[in-house]
Amino acid sequence: MKRLLLLGGVTEALAIARRLGPQHVYSLAGVGRVPTDLACQVRVGGYGGAEGLAQFIRDERIDLLLDATHPYAAQISQNAVTAAHLSDIPCWALRRPAWAAQPDDDWREVGDWAELITALEPFKRPLFTLGREPLQHLHEIPVHQFWTLRALDDYPGNERCEVIGARGPFVLDDERTLFERRSIDVLISKNSGSSATEPKLEVARERGVPVLILRRPVLPGVDREFLDVDRLLITLGNHGFL
Repeated sequence: MKRLLLLGGVTEALAIARRLGPQHVYSLAGVGRVPTDLACQVRVGGYGGAEGLAQFIRDERIDLLLDATHPYAAQISQNAVTAAHLSDIPCWALRRPAWAAQPDDDWREVGDWAELITALEPFKRPLFTLGREPLQHLHEIPVHQFWTLRALDDYPGNERCEVIGARGPFVLDDERTLFERRSIDVLISKNSGSSATEPKLEVARERGVPVLILRRPVLPGVDREFLDVDRLLITLGNHGFL
């Protein structure tokens, strides 16, 4: 009986997990909600790097490692490739295509936090949609700025920052209201490629609001790469995993 280890991190991973039988393992880092209605096994937590992941693969007699982590989880993706190599099993990956700028978009790519802060200097009311990372920098907010942060969960802000806990998918009209009420003059986003969070880009386009896009990391090569869930599920079925 073949066993699959699915490393989750994007919405599509849950759709895959819902197709898996009890011999398979769905692995989550622990951020966000843990599903309780799956037929497959669910493992929450890290492995201690590539060596720890490789040991788990050997101990559990895993036949295939499937990386469906976030496009910006570069270290986890590298650990997956290394662990699969150490365990002598194939590593496949589900990789979302990146968003592409439209003719009316004003996108400005930045490589890291330092570049982002420099590019952000002319603006007053930024909306951050980077997850929790900006929380580490609340003490650095310039006096002329008020930040709005959106993350999966609620966190404390301060006198110049409001944190909104919200999970996608997001609706276009709600995004319009958010931009209007908070007078957002710049959007900060990763290029996650998710349709669930894409409406914010449409609102920025409508309002002529610039978007600071955090450059995607370069991910390691894998044995097979898939761009959509349907093709991946067909291939898993053809290889006896479904």
